[in-house]
Amino acid sequence: MPKPYPREYRDDVVRVARDRDPGVTLEQIAADFGIHVMTLSKWMRQADVDAGVKPGITSSDNAELREARRRIKLLEQENEVLRRAAAYLSQANLPKRLHPLVSELAAVGIPVAVTCRVLKIARQVYYRWLAEPVTDAELSEAYRANALHDAHRDDPEFGYRYLHEEATEAGQIMAARTAWRICSDNQWWSAFAKRRSKNGQRPGPPVHDDLVRRNFTATRPNELWLTDITEHWTAEGKLYLCAVKDVFSRRIVGYSIDSRMQSRLAVRALANAVARRQVEGAIVDGCRVHSDRGSQFRSRKFLHALARHGLVGSMGRVGAAGDNAAMESFFGLLQNNVLDRRQWSTREELRIAIVTWIERTYHRRRRQSGLGRLTPIEYETIMTSPASLAA
Repeated sequence: MPKPYPREYRDDVVRVARDRDPGVTLEQIAADFGIHVMTLSKWMRQADVDAGVKPGITSSDNAELREARRRIKLLEQENEVLRRAAAYLSQANLPKRLHPLVSELAAVGIPVAVTCRVLKIARQVYYRWLAEPVTDAELSEAYRANALHDAHRDDPEFGYRYLHEEATEAGQIMAARTAWRICSDNQWWSAFAKRRSKNGQRPGPPVHDDLVRRNFTATRPNELWLTDITEHWTAEGKLYLCAVKDVFSRRIVGYSIDSRMQSRLAVRALANAVARRQVEGAIVDGCRVHSDRGSQFRSRKFLHALARHGLVGSMGRVGAAGDNAAMESFFGLLQNNVLDRRQWSTREELRIAIVTWIERTYHRRRRQSGLGRLTPIEYETIMTSPASLAA
């Protein structure tokens, strides 16, 4: 069964269809966005139902029904946990350990998170019990860290070299480099040796290595994606766009637009890109996603989204715009062709203009010399077969 198009993408298509110029048919709008006209009609009909213009079951009602079913299933699972726990604890000849019960319930399909929440057990403790025993290397590392921490607690002004000497005298022999690594990981710094930056803040640390190194080339679709965020003023305030670009065809495979620049903006853009590629029958596992070191791309939500979709993160340096130059070039085109063309009174007006330019002009009309004077859609169609696109 094909994956549904992202909700944000469907809403944008409906906005463009409703705001179309006189004489422009739905068939033309559907062709511009690469969808069937019946699909566009269905989206518009559902939008009218959601707005109360036409009778029918709204999307919120469907969501509430799904949520009710989910809660009923969760209550059934919790009742089963309590029933099995009561029976398990009533057996006097067994030790009162609940970790084996968690494994038994997981084997019959009850999630570990549900069981641990009902029985008030920390999942970390359960997984630690379930995993292999602590290795000798980890135990030795813990003893060394304890010795260094004791020395740091007694003399907070000591640097790692002095802490290394104190730990060695306490019987924990290690290399000076090992002492530095342990102190650095736990941020056991000297009380007066660390200098602060001018504004008291430092750039956020990278959460990924730079796997691109300014080599913006790809031999197939979904091998390398670039992503970044741009902003523009309207009379109502700023509007933010997060876009995801496939280097192979220079196509914008996903984007998200919002009035606030939060981590969910980047997460939605990534999810939209994955969903659109899956609609086309493509497999995105192993695709590298390269970004700058913005807080949205270092957030826990974005990292979880990468892991959930099987993507590999990559991140450039601080203050090095060239590390994401191919994405900056697209934003430059957008700036010249849409954003700076005139003053925008509302966010909705600018949003429709951005979506229309990306889907109608950039994807299907603007030929690029780097693609052999083809558009991104034409290049993907000609240079890839269905088998290679799904590979």
